[in-house]
Amino acid sequence: MKHYGAENIKNIAVAGHSGSGKTSLAEALLFKAGASDRLGKTADGNTVCDFDPEEIKRKASLSTALASFEYNDIKVNLLDTPGLFDFEGGMCEGITAAGTVMITVSAKSGVKVGTEKAYEYARSLGKPTMFVVTKVDDIDANFYNVLTDLKTTFGPTVCPVVVPVIKDHKVISFVNLIEMKAYKYDDKGNAVETDMPTAEISEKMEYRMDGLVAAFSEAVAETDDELMEKFFDGEAFTQKELVHGIHKGMNEGVITPVVCCSAATTAGIDMILKEIELLLPAPADNKPAFAVDDKDEPTEVAYDEKAPTSAFVFKTVADPFVGKMSYIKVISGVLKANSDYTNTTSGATEKIGKLYTMCGKKQTEVTEANAGDIVVAVKIGAATSDTICGAGINVKFPEIEFPKPCYKMAVTAKSQGDESKISTGIQRLIEEDKTLSYGMDPFTKEQILTGLGEQHLDVATAKLKSKFGAEVVLKEPKIAYRETIRKKVKVEGKHKKQSGGHGQYGHVWIEFEPCLSEELVFEEKVFGGAVPKNFFPAVEKGLQDCMKKGVLAGCPVTGLKAILVDGSYHPVDSSEMAFKTAAGIAFKEGLKQADPTILEPIGKLTVTAPDENTGDIMGDLNKRRGRVIGMNPASKKGMTIIEAEVPMREMQSFTMQLRQITRGKGTFTLEHLRYEQLPGNLVSEVILSMDNEPDA
Repeated sequence: MKHYGAENIKNIAVAGHSGSGKTSLAEALLFKAGASDRLGKTADGNTVCDFDPEEIKRKASLSTALASFEYNDIKVNLLDTPGLFDFEGGMCEGITAAGTVMITVSAKSGVKVGTEKAYEYARSLGKPTMFVVTKVDDIDANFYNVLTDLKTTFGPTVCPVVVPVIKDHKVISFVNLIEMKAYKYDDKGNAVETDMPTAEISEKMEYRMDGLVAAFSEAVAETDDELMEKFFDGEAFTQKELVHGIHKGMNEGVITPVVCCSAATTAGIDMILKEIELLLPAPADNKPAFAVDDKDEPTEVAYDEKAPTSAFVFKTVADPFVGKMSYIKVISGVLKANSDYTNTTSGATEKIGKLYTMCGKKQTEVTEANAGDIVVAVKIGAATSDTICGAGINVKFPEIEFPKPCYKMAVTAKSQGDESKISTGIQRLIEEDKTLSYGMDPFTKEQILTGLGEQHLDVATAKLKSKFGAEVVLKEPKIAYRETIRKKVKVEGKHKKQSGGHGQYGHVWIEFEPCLSEELVFEEKVFGGAVPKNFFPAVEKGLQDCMKKGVLAGCPVTGLKAILVDGSYHPVDSSEMAFKTAAGIAFKEGLKQADPTILEPIGKLTVTAPDENTGDIMGDLNKRRGRVIGMNPASKKGMTIIEAEVPMREMQSFTMQLRQITRGKGTFTLEHLRYEQLPGNLVSEVILSMDNEPDA
C-alpha cells in the first residue's frame, strides 16, 4: 500500500444489533472496492471478516476484525464488530479505534437494543455516527417505517441521504438526495441512472420525496449560519454545500446520515463507498485525542504525522502460531517497524519488529504507519489499552471501558495433569478478551471463569481446546455455605489410649458459644494447672483444624468462641497430639449439642435497568428471596438503579434472566456482603447436596 496521510484515511467501525447485516455489509464494501474477488456469505462461512473457526461454526462475529482496503486514493480501515451481547467487548474495541461508527439497522426488524447500545457507546466517546439500513430488498422490509423509528429513537440529528423508491413492495431504484439523482441496479449490482420518482410510481412518493428533501436541507442548514440564511431565503444548496454541511455536521455530532443498501445484491453499496469518501471524517478532521501527560494533567494529541509518535493498543489476539498480535491505532507521528518505543502504561520498552495491515486474516507487511492509521504488531509485550510513545512525548490515552463480567462457572480439567496447560491458556485468552476473568474463589477454592454470558464462556472453552489443547468442564460454582451454633454449651473431650510403653492422654472441658467473629476466638480460663500452659496451643490447633469442617454438612465453621475451662493431664502419657485430639472430640460433640445451623452467603446486588422493567425485576428478586433496599434514578435518562440484598445460591441464572427482562439493556454487579441463617426448609437440601459432592 502506498503512503496515506491523516487526511486520506477513514477508520470505520461497523456496529449494530446481532443479525442486522454488519459482516455482510463489510463483505459487500470489500467486494465492490475490489479488495475481495468474491462476495462471501455469513451462512456459507466464507466471509473475509468472520474467519475464526468458531465464527464460521456459529455463523456470527465473535470479535472485531480489521479489513483495510484502498478506494479512490483513500485508505479505509474497516472494523467489523460483533453484535451479540456476550461479545460486547469487541464492539467497545472497534468503536474506540474508529473515527466514524457505521451502525447497521435491518429494514425488516428496525431499531433494536444493539442499535441503541452502539449509538450510545459511540456518542459517549464523541464519535460521528451514520446509519445504514440493510436488507431493503427483503419482502418484509419497510425502509420508511425504520426511518421514522430512527428519528423517534435518536432525535432530529437523523438525516436521510440515500433512500429507496418502492413500488408494489419492491425496491425499483435508489435516490441520492445530495445529487438529487435516482439509480437502478442490475443483477450484478451495477448502477444506471434513471428518472426521479413521480406520483405515477406511488401516490405517496412525490410527497414523501419533497418532505425528505426539506428535512435534509434543514439539517444541513443547521450546520452553518450562511447556509441557514440561504435556506430561509428559499435558495437550493449546491452539491458542494450539501457535502460540506453533512461532513461538518457529522464531526460536530449534529447530523447522523442515513443510507440504505442490499448487501446480498450489492445494490446501493457504490453510493455508500462514495459517502465514505465524501462525508465521513478523516483522522485529520477528527477532534484531537484526549490523554494525560506524565504529570497526570489532561492534554490533547492531534492527528499530526509530523509530531512525536504516540499510539494506542486497542485489541490483542492470542494466536498460537503467529504469537501475540497487537492491533494499534497511531495517534500522532509515524510508527516504524524495527524500532524501539516506550510503553508509558507499563514503563517497559517495546521492540516493534514487523508491522502489518490486515484484510481479515490476510496480512500485508508495511514498513511504517502514519498518524490516524491502524496496523498490527506481532510479539510485543503491550496489552490492550496500553499507550506506546516515541521520543519527545510522554502521554497515556484513556483505557477502554469494557462491560464487567458477571456470569460465573467453575472450571475443572477434563483430564488429570492439564491444570497448568489450562491456566496458561486461559491467561492468554484473558489477554485477548478483557471481558473474561479467571481466579480462585477464596471461599470454595474453586477456579472460577467469569464472562458476559453462557455463550461467551462456551466460546472461551472451545478456543481453549482448539488453540491451546486444553479441555475443560464447566459446572455451576459451589455455594460457600458456613456452619455456626446458636446456643452455649459445655462439653468434655477425652482421649485416652494405652498401647504398651507410653500411652496417650488428653482431657479437656471446653465451653462453646456463638460470637460475631468469622475466625475462631479461643480463650483459656483454667485454674490450678489442670491443663498445663504448654498444651494450650495444641488445644487451639485442634480446634482450628476442626473449624474447616462442621457437623451438619461439612462446611467451614464461623462465629464460634471456645473457652478452655478445665481438664486433666498425665505426667507421662500426655502430649500435644493427645490434647489436640481431645480438643477435636470436644469440638464435634459440642457443635452437635449447641443447636448447629447452616449460614448462606448474601450478596449486595446493584442493577441498572430501564424504568419500565423495574417492576418485573423486583418481582424476579422476590422469587429469589431478595430484599430490595432502595431505588434511585441513574445518571442515564430513563434508567433506574435498584439496590438489593440477595442470597448467592439464587443468583446463578440472574444474568440470563435480566437480559431477557430488559432485552439486553440491564446490567448488574454482585459482591459478597455477609452471611445469614439459611431457611430451615432448605437445610436438608444443602446437607444432601454436600453429601453428594465427589470430594466430600
